[in-house]
Amino acid sequence: MSPARVRPILVAAVLLLSACHATPRPLPEPAPVRPQWQPVELALPAGATGRPVLRDTARCAGRWYAVGGLVDPAGETRPAAWSSSDGVTWSPIAVRGQTFYGRQHVLYAVACRADGMAALGAKTGGVHGNPRTGTWVWRPGGPLREVPAAFELFGGPRAVSASRLAAGPGGWLVAGSRADGAAVWTSPDAEGFVLREGVAELAGDGRGRTAAYDVAAVGSGWLVVGSLLPPGGTARTPLSWFSADGRVWRRLALPVPSGTAGAAERVVPADGGPVAVGPLGDRFGVWRGCGECGSPSAGSAGAAQGWRRVGGFGSAGPGVSSVDALAASGGRLVAVTGDGAQRRLWMSRDGGASWLPVITPVPVPDGGDAALAVAVRDDRLLVVADDGKVSRAWWGALPTVDR
Repeated sequence: MSPARVRPILVAAVLLLSACHATPRPLPEPAPVRPQWQPVELALPAGATGRPVLRDTARCAGRWYAVGGLVDPAGETRPAAWSSSDGVTWSPIAVRGQTFYGRQHVLYAVACRADGMAALGAKTGGVHGNPRTGTWVWRPGGPLREVPAAFELFGGPRAVSASRLAAGPGGWLVAGSRADGAAVWTSPDAEGFVLREGVAELAGDGRGRTAAYDVAAVGSGWLVVGSLLPPGGTARTPLSWFSADGRVWRRLALPVPSGTAGAAERVVPADGGPVAVGPLGDRFGVWRGCGECGSPSAGSAGAAQGWRRVGGFGSAGPGVSSVDALAASGGRLVAVTGDGAQRRLWMSRDGGASWLPVITPVPVPDGGDAALAVAVRDDRLLVVADDGKVSRAWWGALPTVDR
């Protein structure tokens, strides 16, 4: 081959290698969904003063719930909750606190089923300034009542977190963490919980320290999601647990690319099987479980099928990103994420494989006293938001799901 022919080939090869190693152009952002937001009025309880602080919302058995608290001009707090049969007209629920800290709680998580609603509340206090956490229960026609409990049920020197709660046919379950890792609290009726810590497979062991962040009722059992921090490691990996009774747990890892850090921070039952979402590398990862994973009827085949990663979305910064809410209705998923600067809303119409950003009714920062939570029914979305100054609720209509 003549030198005259070699030179163009070498130049082409260099250009090709340069193109291969060049920084790839970012994929175009999908066009955001812009719901027509309509404000929802949440009236104050009779005789109450201060502004609402909204923290969570839920829907079940044809009823909607919103929970949080009231803050007076002096900064003092008290628990508050609202309910609605249609999501449009809301009424405050009478609240009956029974302890010094309970009467100052802000309710931060809610779950419901046909016979009522339960919530988690907390107030920072005491010598060490730790959260004084407790549970609340509501039955139709009555007040929302604090359930008095021993201080060390949720607090004490072994306390870490009581994160989320769920309701199912088998009762109620709170997911969180204690000094030795992931833990749960169980109750048949939400009138009093039993702490289950140090449980085999659930708690940390020689494989690393575990943490639990969320729980969903699946069939007659429970599915908890969280993370594992290996011994001497600095990067979490996503983990899940299944239990038929809240006492005996089976652990199952969620698949991730080799060397990629992540966690499963929210989980919901959905069409086709449970869906978990959490930060994964520089994005948010989405996993789907088989419809009967871990259930007694699935046997070893169901347990072996486990989870599969089905998608990813957004931008997640290491150590600062979070999934703050996840809701499902029919073929639709809605998620709230935080990236360290702002909380954002996302929607999937294909089971989590692809996601669209949803324009929120107001900007909500990620941090401080701000919060953003969602509940969804078919093509309607209820959002409760607190930007750190004002809390409000909105309805929004979403595009129909393509079937």
